[in-house]
Amino acid sequence: MMNLFTEYKIKNLTLKNRIVMPPMCMYVAPKTGMATDWHILHYATRAVGGAGLIVIEATAVSPEGRLTSNDLGIWEDAHIPGLAAIVKAVHDNGAKIGIQLNHGGRKCEAAGMEIEAPSAIPYDENSGVPKAMAKGDIAETAAQFENAAIRAEKAGFDLIQIHAAHGYLLNEFLSPLTNRRQDEYGGCHENRVRFLGEVLDAVRSVWPREKPVEVRITAEDYGEGGNRAEDLAAMLNLVKDKGIDSVNVSTGGLINVVPKAFPGYQVPHAEVIRTMTGLPVVAGGLLTDAVEVNHIVEESRADQVFLGRELLRNPYWPLHAARALGADVEWPKPYKRADRKK
Repeated sequence: MMNLFTEYKIKNLTLKNRIVMPPMCMYVAPKTGMATDWHILHYATRAVGGAGLIVIEATAVSPEGRLTSNDLGIWEDAHIPGLAAIVKAVHDNGAKIGIQLNHGGRKCEAAGMEIEAPSAIPYDENSGVPKAMAKGDIAETAAQFENAAIRAEKAGFDLIQIHAAHGYLLNEFLSPLTNRRQDEYGGCHENRVRFLGEVLDAVRSVWPREKPVEVRITAEDYGEGGNRAEDLAAMLNLVKDKGIDSVNVSTGGLINVVPKAFPGYQVPHAEVIRTMTGLPVVAGGLLTDAVEVNHIVEESRADQVFLGRELLRNPYWPLHAARALGADVEWPKPYKRADRKK
């Protein structure tokens, strides 16, 4: 029977367990978008702690695509050495690593940058009105994702995650709440998913075929007339043959609404995506308990499980979970004296 500590293979990537550290913005990069020693320490610590896969924070494909002026960047070759240093530190400590490629769309707040979105609809009353993207802008942005994928390969990443969740640009195209376009990029499912399909084509044209591409989605907009998990599944089915190997299922972030959250609250959405698309899924949502997390995998509700805040609180959660579940996992040699092995 599969469990949390069963190996997981996706394309050529073999992970030692099903535990994923998801992307979480840290907002500590300098305005140049360069990775720092802090980033290396942050991600390497979670690798030492036993996570199977670490996906680093939203990394901007263009300066104007940054959420803030302190996001990591991958819009120029100068970013590659710093990102490669993160990759090496994570690999050296036993984990695999992915990078989340992102454009923030109407939620961008980087100083001095023009805000773009599918339609000229602000995020809230305190936000600027974005420019509705012309078709040339859309093509240019797809090319920025392509160039970012080239740099991600040069830096040595094992996986690319395309960020189509949490109210950022690709998510804005997917949702009828933020996409009011009257052209081939708006309206029906086929049109709203068109831009994501073009980004997948762009990334897949340069990313090694044997390496996985994951898409992160918002499976529930939490707004009247917005997307539900069934809508996302229908759209993913239209583009999955373009090279989606896995779907990381989240919710919310599109509009200024705080959902009712509880441990595992996003797992049912992941189950819908898994059932309707046949794609592997990564599920989570405020999970902390090892037994509960293990059951999600054992019951085939998801293929992998992400833990965000819990891995910020406790980088060594996977090691403690292994002991709680009776899994045969070796602690790092320097830490073995602290292992309360049963």
